[in-house]
Amino acid sequence: MEKGNGCCFSIMASSATITFFLIGINLFMCRVLYAMYRSSKPLRKRAPQPVSTLIVLGSGGHTAEMLNLLSVLQKDRFSPRIYIAAATDNMSLQKARLFENSLADETGVRAVKTAQFMQIYRSREVGQSYITSVWTTLLAIAHALQLMIKIRPQVILCNGPGTCIPLCAIAFLFKVLGIRWSSIFYVESIARVKRLSLSGLLLYKLRIADELFVQWPQLQRKYPRAHYVGCL
Repeated sequence: MEKGNGCCFSIMASSATITFFLIGINLFMCRVLYAMYRSSKPLRKRAPQPVSTLIVLGSGGHTAEMLNLLSVLQKDRFSPRIYIAAATDNMSLQKARLFENSLADETGVRAVKTAQFMQIYRSREVGQSYITSVWTTLLAIAHALQLMIKIRPQVILCNGPGTCIPLCAIAFLFKVLGIRWSSIFYVESIARVKRLSLSGLLLYKLRIADELFVQWPQLQRKYPRAHYVGCL
């Protein structure tokens, strides 16, 4: 009889564990759907206060386009600015430092007070085998998580480099978990005329980006949730 009672108790405990697990999964999925829903809606207007801004830089023209975009933004609105680039991309951070120094010359405010510069491990180098890239990708994700916990930006600006994917994915996870609601703005490169880049396509299809901007009208017709803004 005692053996039967123990068996029933074990079955009930297992059933309760499965029930709690399923409830947890359902709650998590509801949060995911809510984050995707909110990210696809127009942003709420807020008081004009400075917002900490993470700016993702990349080689191959991405940095030049991003700095052109930053040149027309309200610098005091998007402050402090945290620039981040791949660990092997020193040129992009040098350009960002020159840009911030030029702003300091105009405003008289030292760049160290308004800007930070960081590097992140790259998921995959050009020509790297896919087998070895598994380990480097995991390392890049872990590093991105560490940086995002430290930075927790209110705004993320990116325009194509693959470095932005783990950062944006972690920012979206933070939304789901209620840690930080970061507004993600993705500006597709002007070089993309007929279709989105892989980074843009992932952020568009998964509804991770709050706003996705394209610079060619045919792209907006192909991806109707994108916003056509002309050549920036």
